[in-house]
Amino acid sequence: MTAPSLQDRMFDQLRDQRLLDQARVCAGEYLDDSLRRPVAPSAQARAGLQAFREALPEEPASGEDILKLLHGFGAPATLASTGGRYFGFVNGGVLPAALAAKWLADTWDQNAALAIMSPIAAELETVCESWLVDLLQLPAGTAAGFVTGTSTATLCGLATGRNVLLKRLSWDADADGLFGAPPLRVVLGAQAHASVGKALGVLGLGKARVELAPADAQGRMIPEHMPALDDHCLVLAQAGNVNSGAFDDLARIGALAQNAGAWLHVDGAFGLWAAGSARHRHLMRGAELADSWSADAHKTLNAPYDCGIILCRRREALTEALQASASYLLGSGQRDGMHLTLDMSRRARAIELWATLKALGRRGVEDLVDRLCSHAQRFAAGLAAQGFRVLNEVVFNQVLVACATAEATQATLARIQQSGECWCGSAVWNGEPVIRISVCSWASTEDDIDRSVQAFVAARGER
Repeated sequence: MTAPSLQDRMFDQLRDQRLLDQARVCAGEYLDDSLRRPVAPSAQARAGLQAFREALPEEPASGEDILKLLHGFGAPATLASTGGRYFGFVNGGVLPAALAAKWLADTWDQNAALAIMSPIAAELETVCESWLVDLLQLPAGTAAGFVTGTSTATLCGLATGRNVLLKRLSWDADADGLFGAPPLRVVLGAQAHASVGKALGVLGLGKARVELAPADAQGRMIPEHMPALDDHCLVLAQAGNVNSGAFDDLARIGALAQNAGAWLHVDGAFGLWAAGSARHRHLMRGAELADSWSADAHKTLNAPYDCGIILCRRREALTEALQASASYLLGSGQRDGMHLTLDMSRRARAIELWATLKALGRRGVEDLVDRLCSHAQRFAAGLAAQGFRVLNEVVFNQVLVACATAEATQATLARIQQSGECWCGSAVWNGEPVIRISVCSWASTEDDIDRSVQAFVAARGER
């Protein structure tokens, strides 16, 4: 009797679904454990990663063995960022309905490049675009493209602005490139995110050629100290400083850019969602004056990774900057998502974004934003009461903390990370090393905040 081929075995796995059941059990155990386990993996768990170090196997492995390896050695070596005591990088948790939707979408395995490839992906991108423009109170007709993250979204926004400004100067960057093009100016704050420099380098605008506007003590760009703007300018403002959480004065910057004919992009990776809260919407005043915006749904909104969003006031400008055509790319007259993003082959991330927005609704988004900000205030107040120095105005979800000396701060952070009680990151703020707290997960409770404050106290008190 002939042994079953690899293809036959794969078909058998699809039919009996035991692999999916095994994955469900492993995932359930992980989710349950993530609420109780230490936030950081132990040294033993990290050492267990050696189990993956092997030469490429000659023969196929069984799906069951693959899942056992991942669950046994991979899961313990993760950071429990979906739990309530992870305050490291600005990483959101994941809403249960959105996680389930992602599982289903991964099973569908749709390519969201063209509507003809995935009608459901195109439809939900259209719905999400409409909901986001409404929720964020952006100008009617604003287009949304769904990308990996704000780094890519910012690249798309600046590329669009570059092309629009050059076209006004009778130069077609898409056809003729940048050699010999009229020079453009780039104006941004001294505390702009590192991804902006990366985007400028990729776009040929030069990291070293930017005109930096000074920032105040909270990292906000100072409008009255900005260089004089003109219609050759790309201007980038922040809705949420990556360290302090501070928002630039978008109304004043927006008015200056608009009067000069400059292109204004707002980097709102986690802060753009302030527009969904009546209590925090004032931070976004003037954002509607911008030409493009970038945000991450996998941050404040707690959609699964990855889900970045580029929003552009002028749909045709975005599609002209990112257009691709070939005889085999069959347009349908419907939304073809590849023309609003850099990628052709694209994960259908709008499916879980739709599930996230559907699960929250307008009231749920507001509650989530307000709760994260309230937790950040509670964290800051608790630490201040214990003698820690809180170095920023806690206006959103970010807290910057230091001990009496730089050495004590660094030692305290190392002990916090090793303890597994909670996990925070580090930064340098105004020349001083600080502990950077980002409150981003829906799963965080007041008990998690209070427990984490005590972890800080214990870490500082060790000798």
